[in-house]
Amino acid sequence: MRTARFTLDPAFTVAEVNPRLFGSFVEHLGRCVYTGIHEPDHPTADEAGLRQDVLDLVRELGVTTIRYPGGNFVSGYKWEDSVGPVEHRPRRLDLAWRSTETNRFGLSEYIAFLRKIGPQAEPMMAVNLGTRGVAEALELQEYANHPSGTALSDLRVEHGDKDPFGIRLWCLGNELDGPWQTGHKTAEEYGRIAAETARAMRQIDPGVELVACGSSSQAMPTFAEWEATVLKETYDLVDYISLHAYYEPVDGDVDSFLASAVDMESFIENVVATCDHMGARLKSKKKINLSFDEWNVWYLSRSEAQVAALDWPEAPRLLEDSYSVTDAVVFGSLLIALLRHADRVTVACLAQLVNVIAPIMTEPGGPAWRQTTFFPFAQASRYGRGQVLDVRVDSPTYETAKYGEADLLHATAVRAGDGTVTVFAVNRSRTEALPLDVALNGLELSEVVEHSALADADPDARNTLTEPERVAPHPVEGTAVRDGRLSAVLEPLSWNVIRLA
Repeated sequence: MRTARFTLDPAFTVAEVNPRLFGSFVEHLGRCVYTGIHEPDHPTADEAGLRQDVLDLVRELGVTTIRYPGGNFVSGYKWEDSVGPVEHRPRRLDLAWRSTETNRFGLSEYIAFLRKIGPQAEPMMAVNLGTRGVAEALELQEYANHPSGTALSDLRVEHGDKDPFGIRLWCLGNELDGPWQTGHKTAEEYGRIAAETARAMRQIDPGVELVACGSSSQAMPTFAEWEATVLKETYDLVDYISLHAYYEPVDGDVDSFLASAVDMESFIENVVATCDHMGARLKSKKKINLSFDEWNVWYLSRSEAQVAALDWPEAPRLLEDSYSVTDAVVFGSLLIALLRHADRVTVACLAQLVNVIAPIMTEPGGPAWRQTTFFPFAQASRYGRGQVLDVRVDSPTYETAKYGEADLLHATAVRAGDGTVTVFAVNRSRTEALPLDVALNGLELSEVVEHSALADADPDARNTLTEPERVAPHPVEGTAVRDGRLSAVLEPLSWNVIRLA
């Protein structure tokens, strides 16, 4: 096969990676919360009912910002239900997922969970603009963030949380462009309520960071027009607009599935263009950044029938996709797409964290384990900190039914503060290894610290309850730096991390 090539040069960069790019998402959906992160009767549970085995894996995963409590769930959410003595909290119907919400885990427990992960874990709170509005958002903000001396801040203190929660990053609703959303709105309706809410929240705290709802996917019939209309109302009031995207193979078309990041990069670039167009129309020098606050591989077509069949159970097994090596390679490619656009994508949230289309799985009363997708995320979070270098690949291509001609190589590179460089690369070929040649211009790099690959002779291999360690990254031999060039061979259908010093 023809060699894939690119050049790295510290004079050509994209941006510094914002740590928020490695965020995740906890929604009251299925078993993400209950028997996922919270299971008081589990052998590893702490005094707050949090599973220590899950906390350990969350720390290893390296997540930063965690979005909460939804997702579709938030559009019916009454925040008051989730605070105060647990025994007094009401049970509610969750219309989004046809389940019963007990509210045993709520706002205080979410903040405590973040604090136990560590200082890198930042809250990202969504407010309900589906069935509620400005007044409720302000009440939640006052309860969560005001020190004391008002009815709601003193109520938080009375509930046992003396210190404010310090939530800086807020989502103004969720997917309100979608007809499936409780309280679905037109772009004009949403733009007005988002602007009113943003203006009022800034009266309490001018320094809050606010995310307006963008389109639920690039395939929405209102895509781009939605963003333009919403930003016309909110441009000077918000900091981010959101993007959501999920990918799965359709009708067995694995080749197109492997090129999913082609769509993700197009989505990002089209939203950036729309944002900048609106900024120009409004004669504003401000740049709106992007919050890609839901992304993943999700076998959505399997999930719809599951939800429709539910009869209001508590924490049902929903959306518990088991991820293969193929899924992990696509997942890694999506991470590469985010890094390649780190100049504008400054928040991103993997949906979700535990059990629900998640990198971490648990069994009630039993073990927790890493899915195949755990490894690319953990490696990117650990080694993808620093300056993203501009990577323009010269790669062999292949034909896809959905996206036309696509590169077999998808790659990016990040230079850390100490001068070391990590290359992240995916070989999309299912059958052939891909030789790689990288010119290292102006970089004082002389050795390969590590080349690891996630690949397997069985592309359907996965980690399960009975075989939790079936798939893991393995070392690759023969990768070398000579005379200012990196040479490597990428295995078929592989996610690769090459660390250089």
